[in-house]
Amino acid sequence: MAEDDDQQPKKKSKLKLILLLFFVLLLLGGGGAWYYFFSGLPGSRAAAAPEATGETRTIPQEEPKDLTTTVLPTFLVNLADPLGRRYIKLTLEVEVVNKEVILEIEKQMPKIRDGVIMLLSSKSYADLMPTESKIVLKDELVGRINQALGGPKVTRIFFTDLVIQ
Repeated sequence: MAEDDDQQPKKKSKLKLILLLFFVLLLLGGGGAWYYFFSGLPGSRAAAAPEATGETRTIPQEEPKDLTTTVLPTFLVNLADPLGRRYIKLTLEVEVVNKEVILEIEKQMPKIRDGVIMLLSSKSYADLMPTESKIVLKDELVGRINQALGGPKVTRIFFTDLVIQ
């Protein structure tokens, strides 16, 4: 009878070990499947099928041939910081649809500077640090400048000097 008591705990411990190994393998398999389907790395299903993730591929459109650029004066603006110690120094080069727009930019410079300064002063240091936020800032600046010019005359903006401190 003493021999039966010794064998029963060994069977329970083997069963626990098998169940533990099964759950560990299940978790590893699930994690691997999630990584394969949702990681977006080359070779994964998410990278191979952008339609599945909601992304769309765009066909490059022909740009107008008369595009030209002009440099705007440097902006030095305090950021919306609680202590008031952070600022942004920004020099922009804007791409316009034709050369006549450059003259219009010079005429509308007070409106353009006002719109850019108001936009930049509403941003905080934390808002501007990620790369994605700089791309959004470019789009917002294009919108502000086009608003001052009265139509879609600026196509893109390039940061030629950017200091956030």
